[in-house]
Amino acid sequence: MNDEMRERLQRTRRVTTPWSDDGTRGIAGTHLDELLEHWANGYDWGPHERRIGEFPWVKVQAGGTELRVLHQRSADTHAPVVVLLHGWPDSVLRFERVLPLLTDMHVVVPALPGFPFAAPLTIPGISVNRISEIVADALDKLGYSRYTVSGGDVGGTVAEILAGEHPDRVAALHLTNVAPQRALTADPAKLAPDAAAYLRRTAQWFRTEGAYIMQQSTRPNTLAVALGDSPAGLAAWIVEKLQSWSDESAFTPDELLTWVTAYWVTGTIGTSFATYVEPATLPGRIDTPTVLSVFPHDTKPEPRSYAETFLNICDYVEHRAGGHFAAWEQPEAYTEDLRRAVKLGG
Repeated sequence: MNDEMRERLQRTRRVTTPWSDDGTRGIAGTHLDELLEHWANGYDWGPHERRIGEFPWVKVQAGGTELRVLHQRSADTHAPVVVLLHGWPDSVLRFERVLPLLTDMHVVVPALPGFPFAAPLTIPGISVNRISEIVADALDKLGYSRYTVSGGDVGGTVAEILAGEHPDRVAALHLTNVAPQRALTADPAKLAPDAAAYLRRTAQWFRTEGAYIMQQSTRPNTLAVALGDSPAGLAAWIVEKLQSWSDESAFTPDELLTWVTAYWVTGTIGTSFATYVEPATLPGRIDTPTVLSVFPHDTKPEPRSYAETFLNICDYVEHRAGGHFAAWEQPEAYTEDLRRAVKLGG
């Protein structure tokens, strides 16, 4: 971590409010102060940077741009192909712990455009639909014509679009959530009672927890300045989500800071808002065989009846632990469900 970064951290102006240590009002001030102190004086980015650099990175010219992907090949040339798609506010690091569990498969993990480790994003229009086109083209360039797609959050939405647009290529889906945009158009009158109740819970979640979505989608320029110029602000914005959306003790302080530093050193917090800004067009009901993994500490776990409105749910797996970043939090459980999907796709 460079001297300029440490200097910024050491000169952080501490900000207090009447609710500074109320975790229901955002990240607690005392906790943030401890993280910032460690970031400035104890944390070492160097070993993490070297480890990330040793991942099996490749660059693919796809969809008119450069896509950087982790491409872990199996020794078996005929092994199944799985595509892992991350979300926000994370990166390919979401899948670091499942890569060693998938050596018998060809694994492709794109750094989604606008996110850490991706090629710089300089043009508008990078929606989830555009990302889906880029990923599909990259997989074609890598020589893969049939694959299972796994993901959640932004990556889950991209996965649904991939399956809808390319049913001949996507053999199966493994998702940790239904595309959240679907809740905006679903008709409660046409849903099962527990699915309609889920929509009401989701609406309440958006009212109490979804302000970040409105800010990122409507005023990305303003927010990008605040977070892109202040490591303390960036940490507060991201760490709050990493901790509140995950199971207890899912991240050590160094792990939290590594995920945040990935955004800082790549300068991508502003461009990571692209999929919030750009409108999405979702396919109708998707017939691709799907495994839905439901983790209790995720933001809005869906009942099966709701998921079945939009997806061909062949396996609905409820877990006792884990949250929004399940591949990181519960890698063995995540991998087991992914293998269920691979089997569905034949």
